[in-house]
Amino acid sequence: MARYIGLDAHSKNCVYVIQDENGKLAGEGSVPTTLEGLQLLRARYELPAGTRVALESGTMAFFVARRRARLGLDPLVVDAHEIRMKALRPNQKSDRRDALERCEGLRRGTYRSVVHVPPESIERLRETLGCRRHFVRLKTMQVNAVKRLLRAAGLQALGRSLRTDAAWNKLLAAVAFDPSLHAFLTAHRAVWQCAHEQVGVLEDSLHSQQEPLQRDLDRLQSVPGVGSIVGLTVLAVFSDVQRFPTAKHAASYAGLVASTFDSGERVRHGRITRRGSSELRAMLCEAAHQAGHPDHPLNPYFAALCVERVLAFVEK
Repeated sequence: MARYIGLDAHSKNCVYVIQDENGKLAGEGSVPTTLEGLQLLRARYELPAGTRVALESGTMAFFVARRRARLGLDPLVVDAHEIRMKALRPNQKSDRRDALERCEGLRRGTYRSVVHVPPESIERLRETLGCRRHFVRLKTMQVNAVKRLLRAAGLQALGRSLRTDAAWNKLLAAVAFDPSLHAFLTAHRAVWQCAHEQVGVLEDSLHSQQEPLQRDLDRLQSVPGVGSIVGLTVLAVFSDVQRFPTAKHAASYAGLVASTFDSGERVRHGRITRRGSSELRAMLCEAAHQAGHPDHPLNPYFAALCVERVLAFVEK
């Protein structure tokens, strides 16, 4: 008889509920969130290979799902928003009740928003890209802080470009007459330089990680405006593109399709849904802005689209 497991995973323990195909309780309890603890759960109830396990997306979800797959079980990671919406008693939450509801939903087949569990190499690529974004933003914060200080001192012309060490040295030499301002800028420069070094280290790591993906990356970089960082972001977010039946499904996953309100005889399309990865959309927008350059091969289409949008705005 088939069995179904609902898990509520935490950093230290996993609370579980097991049911058979008729909904009869076959077991419940908790085990440590370790490989040994998960092995103990399977051995305790003699779970056959392919037993389905449902858990909520979150910090520990991918770790637990991968360990379950190594043990021969079939993990299903469900989007946290769907689980919260389908909770029977949202104001009476407990770990056991959460595990029970996930077990019930898995047994009845009511979950639709299934989260893709990427391979560990793709997960590492995502983490590296996220860490790089953090340090890039830190650099931008230091530059913006310096520009604010310069504007307050009436020296805004000195902070037009601060992308290199030479530009920072030139700026510090120009404000040497003001010891207080020089001290503030030196502190911001030290943070910027540290972040800049870490960005270089992470980009070296990305260069080594992209080797297995080089064929797909080269294909993406054949699109004008798409560089290595944009291409790697696309590969990291989509992971396995074979899971999307059509290009429209991929665009919907990225949140790039228009929202729709269809009721009765009224059909209205609004802004993009903005679902999925905001970083992917930001990267694609940066790549698309390159079409604004006159020498870009897609510039004629870009210019025509801009004119169309302006005319639509004027008609409103």
